Amino acid sequence: MRRPVLLTNLASVAVGFGLFASSVVLPQLLEMPAVTGVGLGQSMVVASLCMVPTGLIMMAVSPLAARVSAARGPRTSLIIGAATIAAGYGVALVLMTQVWHIVLVGCFIGVGIGFAYAALPTLIIHSVPEHETGAANGLNTLMRSIGTSTASAVAAVLLAQNVVSVGGHEYTTATGLRLAFAAAGLAALGALAIAWFLPRRERVYPDASVAVT
Repeated sequence: MRRPVLLTNLASVAVGFGLFASSVVLPQLLEMPAVTGVGLGQSMVVASLCMVPTGLIMMAVSPLAARVSAARGPRTSLIIGAATIAAGYGVALVLMTQVWHIVLVGCFIGVGIGFAYAALPTLIIHSVPEHETGAANGLNTLMRSIGTSTASAVAAVLLAQNVVSVGGHEYTTATGLRLAFAAAGLAALGALAIAWFLPRRERVYPDASVAVT
């Protein structure tokens, strides 16, 4: 496997982890009863509405990410995305007591994922010959799925191992939530570190459909 492809796939696992961790942890924080001292006591409908801005921002920043990639290269977009995701989880570590805190964190995650997910396929396309782009992007999609599935497993373990009993029911503690946020933030920092080692210049491959004489 070519080095840029390997690095991009590793970054994809880390970015996928950062994306799905927010989908697991933020709704749980919103919906836990306020009596726990940690939860925000919101209904499922309200919690769902609080997550809507994340998706909307992901769509909104995609054109901007495309412009950045065209002007500065997809590597730059990936760096911006990974750094923004890490910043979002950094904010979550200290701001998790109000509903608007969660919306703000979700907005950070949305911006970061919008930039990162726009950059990853482009990095793959620029790293392989034209006739290999389909297979290479298919593998990259699998790497992202590995990241999201890993995030759900790791977050579940961290949340389940740090609980407090309230009214005969067990709920995740603030420590458990912060550990999950920290794990996702570290994954984003890992993606950022990997992105720095990607080549700054794109490699141009000859069109395989053109006969060489």
